Amino acid sequence: MLTEVTAIKPQQLHSPLAASMQAKLPLLLTPLTCIHAGNDCLLDLPTLAYHNDQVFEPLTINLMQKNTGPSKQLFNGFSAPDTEQINRALAIIAQIPEDPHYFRPKGVEVASILMEFNIDLETILAAILSDPRLANLNPQANIQEQFGETVAALVSDVNWLNKLTVYSLEMTNQPNQTETLRRMLLSMTQDVRAVLIKLAYRVQRLKVLPRESYELRRFIAQETLDIYAPIANRMGIHQLKWELEDMAFRYLKPQSYLHIAKSLSDNRVQRENCINNFIGLLQKKLAEQEIAAEIYGRPKHIYSIWKKMQRKQLDIDELYDLLAVRVIVDNLTTCYATLGVVHSLWQTIPKEFDDYIANPKENGYQSLHTVIIDADGNRIEVQIRTQQMHDFAELGVAAHWSYKEGGKHDTAIEKNIASLRKLLEEKGSDEALSENFRSELFNDRVYVLTPAGKLIDLVKGSTPLDFAYAIHTEIGHRCRGAKVNGRIAPLTYTLKSGDQVRILTAKDGGPNHNWIDPNLGYLKTSAAIGKVKSWFKNQQQAQNMATGKAILDKESQRLGLKMLNLAELAKHFHQPDTDKLLEAIGRSDINSRQLAAFFKIPELEVPPAPAQRKKPEIKSVISVDGIDNVLTSFAHCCSPVQGNDIIGYISHKKGITIHRKDCENILHLGPEKQAQLISVNWGAKKASYAVPIVIHAFNSQNLLNDVTQILAQAKIHISNAALDTHPDFSAQLNLTIQIENTDQLSQVLNKISQLPNIVDVKRKT
Repeated sequence: MLTEVTAIKPQQLHSPLAASMQAKLPLLLTPLTCIHAGNDCLLDLPTLAYHNDQVFEPLTINLMQKNTGPSKQLFNGFSAPDTEQINRALAIIAQIPEDPHYFRPKGVEVASILMEFNIDLETILAAILSDPRLANLNPQANIQEQFGETVAALVSDVNWLNKLTVYSLEMTNQPNQTETLRRMLLSMTQDVRAVLIKLAYRVQRLKVLPRESYELRRFIAQETLDIYAPIANRMGIHQLKWELEDMAFRYLKPQSYLHIAKSLSDNRVQRENCINNFIGLLQKKLAEQEIAAEIYGRPKHIYSIWKKMQRKQLDIDELYDLLAVRVIVDNLTTCYATLGVVHSLWQTIPKEFDDYIANPKENGYQSLHTVIIDADGNRIEVQIRTQQMHDFAELGVAAHWSYKEGGKHDTAIEKNIASLRKLLEEKGSDEALSENFRSELFNDRVYVLTPAGKLIDLVKGSTPLDFAYAIHTEIGHRCRGAKVNGRIAPLTYTLKSGDQVRILTAKDGGPNHNWIDPNLGYLKTSAAIGKVKSWFKNQQQAQNMATGKAILDKESQRLGLKMLNLAELAKHFHQPDTDKLLEAIGRSDINSRQLAAFFKIPELEVPPAPAQRKKPEIKSVISVDGIDNVLTSFAHCCSPVQGNDIIGYISHKKGITIHRKDCENILHLGPEKQAQLISVNWGAKKASYAVPIVIHAFNSQNLLNDVTQILAQAKIHISNAALDTHPDFSAQLNLTIQIENTDQLSQVLNKISQLPNIVDVKRKT
């Protein structure tokens, strides 16, 4: 595929400093292994000229065949029907007018990069059709109609990723922010293949970046190192990872890049001779042992060399592992046999030996690592592995993630990346695999933005109030409202990834007791709930007692209870006296739901059943010949449930056993045992009681609709309703509702009281 390599000489550069670059040119043409598997070639991207951290025009490297169409050369390997779809996509792109000032990646360029991964048809089509220039095409192409829902969804995800502007340079020094952004990118794409397309897009963006401004070059390069290269690493796509890193590094630290490139270039012949001598001797000795092996020099990438220099505080000349050889053998046993040959031929450095086959790394990486010293004193790192181990290390599930990024093992990521690798390797994968490929990464989290663009990582289901407490405890305490994406939203609103939230605060004040009521949905996170409870605990005793008295009075009035026995209530909640009781209520140690569970409205409580001498085996809801409370048990053979036609069987040991009428054991009973069958029925449903309630509101608009929705959600039946409105728009709503017990009544009254414009709601006595 690589047919022509041309370089612009320094005298051809349009720059007053071109002459000064003459001496630097040889340093730029540093041989590196490109993404063409198994082939050594010059780096297949524009090699840049630098002087005093300034980037000049690129040296061009031509990768395209001359006089050949992209569909014929770039996209061979597909079937005739697939090629026809690719040609249709290319025909749409061909309608875009050429713009000499357009410097961003084109869809065909991105797709050509992805072809190196033997990618599936849908991803190639999506890469072509996510060309940013298509947005200006009139009329717009109907991608879903022409190429299907999956391709359209992929294009939508890629376009969203290309337009995302969350990253800022300040994140570089905030590792938690960059990690949160990476997770957000992975969680908000419907299909992880969209991230793969975005990575290829970023590779091409870096290739054409010299045409952009100095500031934009540095911004995109830093974003690449902070966000996209780690994502490529996490996805186990090693080729894209190192290419992104090396290109970004050249823009950010050109002098350091040149220093390493010069050193590699100066010592290239010596390194090649050293490696060739090592390989020649090892191949000879392995052949004598009848061991088949593929041996080659392993390229070291400039960015990884620089990182090691920084980490060890050494210059490049002091690094010993720039010389590296990889040995690929047939099976596990041969790995150790090869290691024995290596150790018998050369002196080893024992502390540098690692057996990652017997003790794989957390992410599953396996290989034998050893370092030897040759006859000239050169240190050479040797890696020995099987082909399967090598494939996993280069392209496998999150390869090199845990031990190079310091991240934690995540089975959810492994599951999804395994699907990614399978999809990349198998063209024509079925629809079920594509469905399995839908992104499930971090689906228990939401990623929300502050007005300043900072990302906040919250649990799924969090509210603006959770967000406020995540920002700062004091902001949570003083929160009185929120704007989500510029619009006022209730504090119970469920946040979605990508929402931007602004918290509205009061100068003074504190939390509301309703915030920690689990029925009202103000808070989801345990940390925020703990902060609210802590606030109430820290209030003065007298204030807590006054608050507790107010809560108790409000709850008793709402339920229509005239007299309260505080001493009995204190005893029930294990409080030494009534003062401590009121203080505990005021601190929210005792909430309204716990109070409602204690309070009893006599007409709502079913009289307790008389005590039985013997504890029943199973308390059934069965009526036997019209008599309730008969001891029964359910048969395991047919497991009857409410609604099934049932029959009882009188056994000598277990009393009456309840079976389904169509149970095989019942249908095949002998004549003598059929006499033991008895008629049974499901018992009566739980009793409910008609309870009148009265609701006063400032405004009658939507009042009846809002209240009935709450009752419907609680599955509470309304037997009577009357709405009275007044000239001042206030209203009184009288309802009769069917209630099972006091606790249920308290909960529904509490929920109604949270509706807008409600003055009060209580049981009518």
